[in-house]
Amino acid sequence: MMRLPQRLILILAMLSLATLHAEPGGQARELQNTFHQIYEKYQDSVVFIATERTVRVQSDPLMQHFFGQRTPQTQRQQGMGTGFVISEDGYVCTNHHVVAGFDRVRVRIHEREYEAKIVGSDALTDIALLKIEGAKGLKPVQFGDSSKVQVGDWAVAIGNPFGLDRTFTVGVISAVARRGVDDMGMDHLQTDASINPGNSGGPLINLDGEVVGMNRMIFSQTGGNLGIGFAIPVNRVREIVDQLRQKGKIVRGFIGIRIAPLTPEMIKEGNLPIETGLFVAGVFQNGPAGKAGIRPGDVIYAMDGRPLSDPEDLIRSVMAMPPGKSVRFAVIRGQKKLSVLVHVGQRPEK
Repeated sequence: MMRLPQRLILILAMLSLATLHAEPGGQARELQNTFHQIYEKYQDSVVFIATERTVRVQSDPLMQHFFGQRTPQTQRQQGMGTGFVISEDGYVCTNHHVVAGFDRVRVRIHEREYEAKIVGSDALTDIALLKIEGAKGLKPVQFGDSSKVQVGDWAVAIGNPFGLDRTFTVGVISAVARRGVDDMGMDHLQTDASINPGNSGGPLINLDGEVVGMNRMIFSQTGGNLGIGFAIPVNRVREIVDQLRQKGKIVRGFIGIRIAPLTPEMIKEGNLPIETGLFVAGVFQNGPAGKAGIRPGDVIYAMDGRPLSDPEDLIRSVMAMPPGKSVRFAVIRGQKKLSVLVHVGQRPEK
């Protein structure tokens, strides 16, 4: 067996030690370069959205007292937000709340400003689709798959907080499938990347330079960032945007019932032969469920053979169904089991 000279061993050891010390800095620079590349990639894809509308201004009661009732005054109110380009011919995604109620929408890309029209907007998911008038050759973002996002992934937000355009912030994915953020119980991505007023509608991006979410809101009691931000998963954004592009609105299923979780106490008190289910708290008059025979006080424990325990799960499932689809519910009324076929209707817009 050959022996290495002691001097050679010492040199190799020193080289190994130098490599160990160099690696962290090298990895940090590599990460930094990735951030640079993401920013360069999306400089022309993330847009500033400026909105305007006319509002009535209340007259001063003191002035009314001395000078009588005057003609109501109006003024132009302005808003702002962020969006991102999804097609070369000028389609742009943003949040519904960024553009809702405004009569003029403008999109600024660098120093160029365009008029935009609202193609469609969906209040329930807080997603809106705009079309820039006369735009060609724009740079669309690259979409990722939000179902593959994991807690701990790096997350980059680009937007216009407080009007400071193209602001770049970095954090991680703090949670996936976070519910309880809105009244619909939809899943959200949670991030600690800094998001503030004006960031709404901007992209949340992974290290591969792919958009995985649309920044929507923050949790804050002061209006400032506390490291708890929420983004709509991009898979849902794409699904809604496709419908808005084709139809200008979202058509959802509706059966017309109010439901509540079935508690263990309710199961025990009613001596019900099930472990989970949903309590029907109310039925809309002339709604699909009412017409099919479902009544207040019924217990629904399965839909098309699938057990039910979460009201939000049933709501999401029904909303995803096309009007006209038939769905079979397993129901308990008193001690009697029933099978009820409901023809899904179209959810009212209001």
